[in-house]
Amino acid sequence: MKKIILVVSVTVILILTGCKSQNSNELPRIAIAGIAIESSTFSPAVSHEEAFRAREGDDVFSYYPFMNPDSGIIDRAVWLPTLRGHAMPGGIVTREAYESLVTKTLTMLEASLPLDALFFDIHGAMSVQGLDDPEGDFLVRIRELVGNDVLVSTTMDLHGSVSPRLAKYSDLITCYRLAPHEDAIETKKRAVTNLLKRLETGKGKPAYKAWIPVPILLPGEKTSTRIEPGKGLYELIPGQINGDNVIDASIWMSYPWADEPRNHGVVMAYGDDKESVAKAAETLAKHFWDVREEFEFVAPTTYFDDAMNQALASDKKPFIISDMGDNPTAGGAGDVTWTLHEIFKRPEFKAANSKKLIYSSIPGPELIKKALEVGVGGHVSELAGAEVDDRFAPPIKIEGEITAIKESDNNTEVVVKSGNIYTIVTEKRNAYHYERNYTDLGLNPREIDILVNKIGYLTPELYDIRADWVMALTPGGVDQDLLRLPYKRINRPMYPLDPDMADPDLSAQFIPLANE
Repeated sequence: MKKIILVVSVTVILILTGCKSQNSNELPRIAIAGIAIESSTFSPAVSHEEAFRAREGDDVFSYYPFMNPDSGIIDRAVWLPTLRGHAMPGGIVTREAYESLVTKTLTMLEASLPLDALFFDIHGAMSVQGLDDPEGDFLVRIRELVGNDVLVSTTMDLHGSVSPRLAKYSDLITCYRLAPHEDAIETKKRAVTNLLKRLETGKGKPAYKAWIPVPILLPGEKTSTRIEPGKGLYELIPGQINGDNVIDASIWMSYPWADEPRNHGVVMAYGDDKESVAKAAETLAKHFWDVREEFEFVAPTTYFDDAMNQALASDKKPFIISDMGDNPTAGGAGDVTWTLHEIFKRPEFKAANSKKLIYSSIPGPELIKKALEVGVGGHVSELAGAEVDDRFAPPIKIEGEITAIKESDNNTEVVVKSGNIYTIVTEKRNAYHYERNYTDLGLNPREIDILVNKIGYLTPELYDIRADWVMALTPGGVDQDLLRLPYKRINRPMYPLDPDMADPDLSAQFIPLANE
């Protein structure tokens, strides 16, 4: 009897051990890596390593809410997160910062070998000092370490750029389909689930990848999917997808504030049926080109003086003005003072019964120090702004009463009331996308007469509270008047810089697989 019990026990242990070993062996080993930034080469700003706020190891999972314990995704692989950094848009990245982040990633990837796959999460509009196509360079260096047989799924912002090199070394590649990017998490999840499916079915790399350069370079404020023709263009994508024949298709608008040969529109499709892949890519590329002249700014657009005149004459509130040229979330330095100088020239805001205006925002670390000394209710008179980008206006002296202070280890904010102008001054450049950004400072953006924000198209929350809205063509590193930008290196001809250019060849170009 004891012998029987012993045999059964050993058998159960062997079965359990075998099952565990088998399951462990079957689960694919998938690494996660990526560094992301949108960086303007037309801005004097420079981005350093600390701007990326890189997360390592398990902290990387915080980027992906769909990878929770109940997701049905997390238990389908052995996940090996390495380094993932995402910087606020800004100026060109220093070569030192880039090399440091890449080296750290490669070191962690080497410790994770062997790999079956990589989830490569990037933006696609990073510029680096002395280096073209940094995302392509990064992926080539990863491939040199992990090999070309590893399955790579790349996810991007639709304002990124896809070089042939990035297309070659990515097996699966996709980007957002909405601008504003309300589908960012959904897109990353699609990149991961497509990757898992190809691993689990054993189908691996798609047989065909079609890449079509489209010579169009437009700002996001003209290509928003809230309105036509962007809305209809991106709504064509799901109809092109057909199981394994066409696994996915994407349209990249690219990024107009960087001057590199890769900066232009791109369409890609991939799958296992060559004819279907080509047709999908060519259908999207042709429609993209056909509607090029229909792209208009997502809101009425004018120069700042006229925008202010409209706001002052309006009885709607809040009347929002986008101060577009120095938009920090598109790559502007965020400290151009030109617009604020123009506002302070206006006599309308000096009268007690005049309209009230909020300006968000301008960096002024010295003013912040003074504000902390005098406290709420105290008076300050200090210079702010133009420490990075003083090409259009010098630092501005802001004088007035401190009405709010929000202290932070990272970025203290204060509000200075000058007549009926409420200027938000920050320790470092900042973006104001949410109602709470204002209410935390004792300001009510719904009740203010005029809200001037360093932004382009409005985020969904600001869009919902607007009573009226005008986008102002102000100067800065992300000037929306592209004809004012000194392009030297992009491929020409390019629409709309060359509006009379001939129709391009939009035939599918098949990109070799990474291991070919």
